[in-house]
Amino acid sequence: MLGCKIERIMQPGLFITFEGLDGTGKSTQLRRAVQYLRKCGHRVVVTREPGGTCTGERVRDILLASRTGKLAPLAELALMYAARAQLLEEVVRPALARGNVVVSDRYNTASFAYQGYGRELGAATVRAFDRVICGSTQPDLTIILDLDPERALGRALGREQQRQSRPDRFEAQGLAFHKRVRAGYLAIARSAPERIKIVRADQSIGDLQVQIRALIESLFARRDRKREMRES
Repeated sequence: MLGCKIERIMQPGLFITFEGLDGTGKSTQLRRAVQYLRKCGHRVVVTREPGGTCTGERVRDILLASRTGKLAPLAELALMYAARAQLLEEVVRPALARGNVVVSDRYNTASFAYQGYGRELGAATVRAFDRVICGSTQPDLTIILDLDPERALGRALGREQQRQSRPDRFEAQGLAFHKRVRAGYLAIARSAPERIKIVRADQSIGDLQVQIRALIESLFARRDRKREMRES
């Protein structure tokens, strides 16, 4: 088990995002990472996408509810970024300005994967939204939990059966859609290897936790080195 090797940071804060297909264990690993950060004495703000604000949660209901039916891909993308704009205004940017660590269950990488690749809108279309809405507010570390889409989808649908609930709009898209999304995640990770890290999700919860903690510790170490260079 890794120890708390990271010191509490000062302003500005750090922005960590977790990504991956439904069924990869993303939310479980996010919760464990947050517990670890708090144990190390960090002030952590946790949020999710779509959602995280009153407005965002209402948009989430539209985007995920099976009763919503078919949305035009551009309408879906616009709704995602509308919720994201509100989240940035209310939660993310104020928390980062206070020197907090912000940990989000999905952020803009999801739009490139799900709408850019899954809906086949292309990266340029998503990037046009991202420049305006997100601008320079980009994650310091993005952790993608990667799993074979067939296995991930099976896990997600099995979870819904246990809950006796219907799959959400994205879970109901079928295997071909999720294969495109996974391909998107892998391509995006290749384009930004310093910031985006792939972690194989076909491991035990404990092994995943160790690897994710190591990535977080490395992020803090890089931040400390940069600060030392500025001060020297």
